[in-house]
Amino acid sequence: MIRPQLIEQMTNFIFVETKGSHADVILIPGADHRQLMETAALIYKRGLAPFILPSGGFNTRLQTTEWAYLRQSGLAYGIPDARILKKDRATHTLDNARFSYQVLQREQISVKAVLIVCKACHARRVLCSYQSVFPAETTFFISPCVDRFGITRDNWFQSAVGIKRTMAEVSKIERYFGLSMDNSR
Repeated sequence: MIRPQLIEQMTNFIFVETKGSHADVILIPGADHRQLMETAALIYKRGLAPFILPSGGFNTRLQTTEWAYLRQSGLAYGIPDARILKKDRATHTLDNARFSYQVLQREQISVKAVLIVCKACHARRVLCSYQSVFPAETTFFISPCVDRFGITRDNWFQSAVGIKRTMAEVSKIERYFGLSMDNSR
């Protein structure tokens, strides 16, 4: 059994949510969770950002790119095709950040404020990844959504899948950003 104090500390570290008003773009790190685009579409329809940039490369489960899957979901939710930007070659979250920034630069879209829609347990790694790539003066708003596993900040520790997926985020953050005494990394 995990101690309540440890659960609270892990929850506060992994599950990030920041409230924001208007942003230059809504970013969606690649995944095969339609809930991401559903959340982004609601935000877009409230007029909080003029563009949505989903990302993600080929996904064997989908037999297409995560971008194409999310784009189709966006169109189904009534987002105009011209408002969905394209980035379909990332294979992990840090690539999502890098390639998204490149697309925004190419399209000459400001990155003063960006809103990121991500799975709830993915929020800290997403925020760290995008902060490591985007200009330091960029303001990030994180809008987490409940994924198809139903993982939230309030229940992640109550199921084996919630614990596994949330704790995997800790090791992935270390792998992406961990410091080592060995400078060969």
